[in-house]
Amino acid sequence: MAGKLFVVGTPIGNLGDMTSRAVQTLREVDFIAAEDTRVTQKLLNHFEIKKHTISYHQHSQSAVSEQITGRILAGESCAVVTDAGMPCISDPGEDLVRLCAESGVEIVVVPGPSAVVSALAVSGLLTSRFAFEGFLSTNRKNRLEHLESIRNDRHTLIFYEAPHKLISTLQDMQSILGERKISLARELTKLHEEVIRTTFSGALELYREKSPRGEYVLVIEGAPEPAPTVLTFEDAAEMVCGMVQDGESITNAAKQVAKETGYKKGDLYKAALDKAKK
Repeated sequence: MAGKLFVVGTPIGNLGDMTSRAVQTLREVDFIAAEDTRVTQKLLNHFEIKKHTISYHQHSQSAVSEQITGRILAGESCAVVTDAGMPCISDPGEDLVRLCAESGVEIVVVPGPSAVVSALAVSGLLTSRFAFEGFLSTNRKNRLEHLESIRNDRHTLIFYEAPHKLISTLQDMQSILGERKISLARELTKLHEEVIRTTFSGALELYREKSPRGEYVLVIEGAPEPAPTVLTFEDAAEMVCGMVQDGESITNAAKQVAKETGYKKGDLYKAALDKAKK
C-alpha cells in the first residue's frame, strides 16, 4: 500500500506558532524532505524529533522528486517542509506535489503560518482580492516587464524581497506602477518584527536614511479605478440619433440615454429633433 505525502507548514520565525498537529506529523512520518536540512534540524531538535531528513531544494528538485515519489509509492510516508512557512509557496515543494498528484499519491496538508497572508492581514490595504507575485527577477529587463504586465491590476499585489535589493525594487515599482500605498512587513513574528505603512516615496525616503534589514513582504495597493469618461451633451444627443436610426423611437431613445448619461430627457429629445430637421 502506498504511503502519503504530508505538506507541513512550519513557523516563519516564532517557534510558538508550530501546531501540535505539525509536530505529531513530523514524528510519525518515515522521512522528511527539507529545503535546508540544517534549518529543519534545528526545528526538529527544539521539539525533540528524531527523523531522517533528505535535502530537497531548487537545484535538486527534479531528481529528488522522483526518488521521494518512488519511496512513497513503495509504502513510506513523507513530510515536505520549507525553511519557514508553507511549502510550495515560492518554494520547490510545488514540483513534488505535482508529481505525487500525477502518480496517484494521497496528499495531506497540515496548515501553518504564511508570510504572504500574515503580511496582507496587517497591511491595512484591501484584502478581498490579492495576487502573490513572489520574487521579482534579478534581471532588470525582466523585472520591469513583470511590473508592466500588472500595472493595471486593481487587486492588492504582494511580493517578497531581500534587503539588498529593496531600494532598487521600490524605485522600479514607483516608476512603472506610479505612486501608491505600500506596507513593508519585515521579520514577521521575530524579535525585530516591523510593519511600515507608507507610500513608495515615503519608503524610499526612509531607506535613504537607514539600510534595509531582514526579509521583506511588500503589500501594494492595486491600480486606481479608471477615471469615468466624460460624455458631452452633444455626444449624448448623437447617441439618441444613432438609436433612432437603428429603429428606436425618439422618446425611448432619449429616455434611455438620459438614464445612462444624466442629461435631461426633454433636452435630449429636443436636440435630437433639431438634428433630424437639418
